[in-house]
Amino acid sequence: MKNTKIMNNGIECEDNDCAVDYTKETQPKSQLTINKDYIIPIITLFFLLLGICLDFYDASFFKSPLPLIWFGILYIAVGGPIVKKAAQLVIKRNIYNEFVLMSVATIGAFLIGSYEEGVAVMLFYVVGELFQEAAVNKAKRSIEALLKVQVEEVSVLENGNITIKHPREVQIGQIIQTKAGEKIALDGELVSKDAVLNTAALTGESLPDNKVKGDMVLAGMVNLNKVIEIRTTNKYEDTKLSKILKLVQEAVGRKAKTQLLISRLAKIYTPIVFWLAITLVIVPYFFLGDAYEFQMWFERALIFLVISCPCALVISIPLGYFGGIGAGSRNGILFKGSNFLDLMTKVDTIVMDKTGTLTKAVFEVQEVVAIDFDKNLMLELTALLEANSTHPIAEAVVKYTNIENSSLKANDVEEISGHGMKGKVGDYEVLAGNTKLLEKFKIPFDESLKHNTETIVVIAINQKYTGYITIADTIKDDAEEAITSLHDIKKITEVIMLSGDKQLVVDKIAKQLGIDKAIGGLLPEGKIKEVEKLKKQGRIVAFIGDGINDVPVITISDVGMAMGGLGSDAAIETADVVIQTDQPSKIATSIKIGNATNKIIWQNITLALGVKILVLILGALGMATMWEAVIADVGVALLAILNAVRIQRMSWK
Repeated sequence: MKNTKIMNNGIECEDNDCAVDYTKETQPKSQLTINKDYIIPIITLFFLLLGICLDFYDASFFKSPLPLIWFGILYIAVGGPIVKKAAQLVIKRNIYNEFVLMSVATIGAFLIGSYEEGVAVMLFYVVGELFQEAAVNKAKRSIEALLKVQVEEVSVLENGNITIKHPREVQIGQIIQTKAGEKIALDGELVSKDAVLNTAALTGESLPDNKVKGDMVLAGMVNLNKVIEIRTTNKYEDTKLSKILKLVQEAVGRKAKTQLLISRLAKIYTPIVFWLAITLVIVPYFFLGDAYEFQMWFERALIFLVISCPCALVISIPLGYFGGIGAGSRNGILFKGSNFLDLMTKVDTIVMDKTGTLTKAVFEVQEVVAIDFDKNLMLELTALLEANSTHPIAEAVVKYTNIENSSLKANDVEEISGHGMKGKVGDYEVLAGNTKLLEKFKIPFDESLKHNTETIVVIAINQKYTGYITIADTIKDDAEEAITSLHDIKKITEVIMLSGDKQLVVDKIAKQLGIDKAIGGLLPEGKIKEVEKLKKQGRIVAFIGDGINDVPVITISDVGMAMGGLGSDAAIETADVVIQTDQPSKIATSIKIGNATNKIIWQNITLALGVKILVLILGALGMATMWEAVIADVGVALLAILNAVRIQRMSWK
């Protein structure tokens, strides 16, 4: 299978045929640093203008063959790489491409003595390349950020001693140790009594998961509170985390490269002008007979080729994309390539993650309910007890309650694994935890709490159920507006939410926000399967996520989008579009920008081709010179710039 890629000039190339060294640099440069790729065009422009002035004022020393040498050196400097690439493509029988067209036309200009025009046309082309490079960040997908989450060393318990090994060397059934704050290296069964784990790497959910002895734990989970021991059940290459990495690699291989608009036009435009130029030399002979002058018609054909160089087209299209990318930047949206602006116009299905995308991934107290007990006192007693725990739920309760000036103190505090907290606060005996805690102490409570979709801290004081506190991930302020805006876009047929959270939770949020369909309890491979189902139905899918667990599905989607503020480095690196403000309402904005950009691109194409065709006809009739063609190109380019700037001034509400 050939290695197909889209170069910055818009032509689809195979096996690196179209690689040009004008745009090697991929890392962002300091604003005070001049890009070395600009040096040759700048110098060429200076000496081109100087040469034109010398020729115009008929400088006594600027006589043949000096102009040929002068402009020839400039041509080689600025156009040498393109002519070289054109020759390589011709050898491979690839004639109909922009490199060959540019080379033949500009060399033709030299053959008929139009040196300045030849250099100017090639310089315009190179400037167009630099415009494209400035407009479109050629950020390549990488999984380096993902690889960083894999643990390189693991503590293995052997004969009572700790041995440091690479996870690949650990066999199934061996005992490994993981300290607080460390990532678990291998899948296994928890040997320790209990553990509190952050499972975000696999499920995307930031709520810690309580595990007890015998429960399965997975590589990539983070141990939160104490040293734990795990008996391995899978080898390194078979862990869930390794499978995620494999999914990403496979998804990158499966994801088709999007052909840029200019590529499609070049395939049609280039052979047409080639054959028209040849026709311009041959056909007049059959009509003029003895009056036919080969030299005149040959020169007209060369002028026709020079005029046909799609400089304004090459510049105007990237400028349109530049306007779209600029509009995105102004609105906190980063498009990693102009092709993704095109794809945004085709998206008909929006699929999104929940935590970090529609919600803030920050747990806060939502409601406090007291039963036959003073609410403020219940909150104070609970917070004083929970202050002895590092659990995120406990921290949310403490943060919500002002206990700094409390005269009460918590004593005899005991943390009951998987249940909650017990202790004495002043003269009160306080229990705070899940429903299992009250069942353990045989304290009656409202059984309906077991079916509550949110996380609940149930409270008993002096052996009596006194109320509960609900804690949940807060929905983002503009989440509802985001879903409404997406439904208002005619092209969007369905908005879907995929989450690793419980089905009851995702159903509640989906109903609250007006999401069409919600599926919970999914690991990364589950999300992949759901998106692949949609793609098999012919849908064009945009997926929006923020966590490392979302990376595989971001990659395999037609358009992968990531939240750039709170999102993981891996998600941001892999995504095609990054919402830097973390606002889900920007999803609809990105689609609107794509649509507006597409409209302006077609306006620029129509203008460029219309003017080009007019000047081509005049050139074929001998009524236009190459300078008129260059001036026409400059005029079209300026109009295209003004048109592109218009995108950035549009309102996206």
